[in-house]
Amino acid sequence: MDKIQLKALAKVNLCLDVLRKREDGYHEVKMVMQTISLCDELELRRMKQPGIQVRTNLYYLPTNENNLVYKAADLLMKEFHIRDGVSIQLQKKIPVAAGMAGGSSDAAAVLWGMNQIYGLGLSRKDLIERGVKLGADVPYCVLRGTALAEGIGERLKTLPPVPRCYILIAKPGISVSTRFVYESLHANDLKPEQHPDVDALIQALKQRDLTLLSSCMGNVLEEVTVPVYPVIDRIKRCMMGAGALGALMSGSGPTVFGIFDTQGKARKAYHAVKAERLAKQIYLTVPYNVRR
Repeated sequence: MDKIQLKALAKVNLCLDVLRKREDGYHEVKMVMQTISLCDELELRRMKQPGIQVRTNLYYLPTNENNLVYKAADLLMKEFHIRDGVSIQLQKKIPVAAGMAGGSSDAAAVLWGMNQIYGLGLSRKDLIERGVKLGADVPYCVLRGTALAEGIGERLKTLPPVPRCYILIAKPGISVSTRFVYESLHANDLKPEQHPDVDALIQALKQRDLTLLSSCMGNVLEEVTVPVYPVIDRIKRCMMGAGALGALMSGSGPTVFGIFDTQGKARKAYHAVKAERLAKQIYLTVPYNVRR
């Protein structure tokens, strides 16, 4: 195989809790993540000349070792002593620096693609183990679907899929530093009532109750991000006013997503957010659930 085309799917956090800051500086998390159909597109081509070539449709993205797709290819090329090269064409659609794991999903897709075009024989589990070397969200992006992530995000457990629904994505015209959010959280000083109930959300998934699930959603990082960027709360309130069962910031933000039980309500919210000029990028999508 000399060429492969792949989709790198975005994610949202249905629930995100930070339990503590560890002595090594990493944060202990407990979160439920859901893959959605919004995606980037990648094409990997095997080349005879050595090296890694990365091209993208966004001029401001790095195309060298500072890009996760480059790092993912380089990781496997070094481990397996691959002397040929690879060309990676990346078409970005997932909002950048948005709390949706776009870069991590791109890296996961490259791991998968390199495994295929070079016939490395790695299992999904093998790819997950290598993914954690690239970033905490990469293992989940290899797994996909609905999952509980613990540790620093590398301990994964598959959960029942989200019931059928429509998801509205809205990213305001701002970027949020993940490092700033986590460093400003003071995780070890959080009060019990500040922690979302992840276990309650998991029970709602098991009961396939979309309304209950939406009411259980929570993101402890909103404690930091929303006061600094109040537009996030305005988007949430706009979505709820238009009929969302629940609305939440994804990851460290600033993207907000809303869950709707009908496409009509989701479209109404789409137009409401657009009319208020609250977001620079707006997408209507659905959950992506993996058949295992």
